[in-house]
Amino acid sequence: MTAARQAALFDLDGVLLDSAQAVRSTLAAVATCATGRRVTPDDLPPDALRRPRCEVLALMDVADPDDACDRWWDGAASVTAVEPFPGVLCGLLALRAQGTAIGAVTVQDPGRVRWLLPEALSELLEVVITRQDAPPKPAPDGLHLALSRLGVPPERAVFVGDSPSDMAAARAASVVALGAVWGWHPPAALRAAGADHLLPGPTSIGPPLLHHLPLIDSA
Repeated sequence: MTAARQAALFDLDGVLLDSAQAVRSTLAAVATCATGRRVTPDDLPPDALRRPRCEVLALMDVADPDDACDRWWDGAASVTAVEPFPGVLCGLLALRAQGTAIGAVTVQDPGRVRWLLPEALSELLEVVITRQDAPPKPAPDGLHLALSRLGVPPERAVFVGDSPSDMAAARAASVVALGAVWGWHPPAALRAAGADHLLPGPTSIGPPLLHHLPLIDSA
């Protein structure tokens, strides 16, 4: 019997994409529009990237954060270009070269993903699951949907994420949970949320990710 195809799934922000500054700039711009006073990224709370965006905006005295995001988020976010972390494209190319299925599961909506993803990265992803395709993480539905579309069973997949909700989703989906410590959450939080292994940097992305999969009998 031939061994089942393997898959590597990824979160986008903070894992494949170096988007921290872009998100902070967007939060500040939305707060500026909503409050009428100048808000800079330095005015945001230190843990802004680890909080829901509406919670951050409420802390910045935005009266109706949901409405503010509907009005100004996409326009503000599209101003700042986002690039993959160094080494990400090479790592994904190496995975594709050995036949690994590659996908992303993100809490972003489809409209933002369309302009967020650089073309070189988009071309390497066989599937991208957004919050409109399935309930967002920590629910496992997005990972299950991605694997279904790729034709890969959960036991032959890893998921690389940088948040506790990513790790919880991976555990609930029965895939190997790999914590990206270069992202937005500290290693201890990833461990506490159930990370099976921690990855030290974006150059960890590549065929060695699959070494974390359990051995199966391919005879």
